[in-house]
Amino acid sequence: MISRKIKISELPLFDMAEHLADGAAIAEYLTLVMEENDPAYLAHALGTVARARGMTEIARASGISREALYKALRPESQPRFETVSRVCAALGVKLIAVPVSA
Repeated sequence: MISRKIKISELPLFDMAEHLADGAAIAEYLTLVMEENDPAYLAHALGTVARARGMTEIARASGISREALYKALRPESQPRFETVSRVCAALGVKLIAVPVSA
């Protein structure tokens, strides 16, 4: 049996947005991202979730223009807390604090 070799360039790109089908998946993803304690990574993750839900709809619900939302949620950005809070509200998720376990 001969197997065909696949070139890396032929593999589809992984897009996390395709795997965020419901609120539970979104909340779990954002929780894991926040554990990394990296504001730029959180901005990127929020952008990914916004794409999964529809960037235009999230922009409208958050009161932030679509262009400003793309800019604020790109991987290298560090959005203000107000922006993060408004996007989370538009996504139907909330940030919570839990004690750090020893």
